[in-house]
Amino acid sequence: MCRNIRPLFNFDPPATDEEIRDASLQFVRKISGFRQPSKANERSFLAAVDEIAHVSTNLLRSLETNAQPRTREQEIAKAKARSATRFPASVRLAGPNIL
Repeated sequence: MCRNIRPLFNFDPPATDEEIRDASLQFVRKISGFRQPSKANERSFLAAVDEIAHVSTNLLRSLETNAQPRTREQEIAKAKARSATRFPASVRLAGPNIL
């Protein structure tokens, strides 16, 4: 799964159309191999993004759960905690930073 595609189900407030479209765009970029399609492929690329966004919206609206809704703030905190565990601040390369 693309690292940039985030779960969108069971949030309070629900996922926005923009969040769904962004995830759809990332998905199409991943499977097509294009970050930006050529002019010849642009119509097909954007049509795929629109179709996937439409199907994803329908899916998210039809799903049901008994679980409590998540908040974006909680998910951000969890992601930061996972990142801190994976990349502790004490692990640094010796010597000055060279750009």
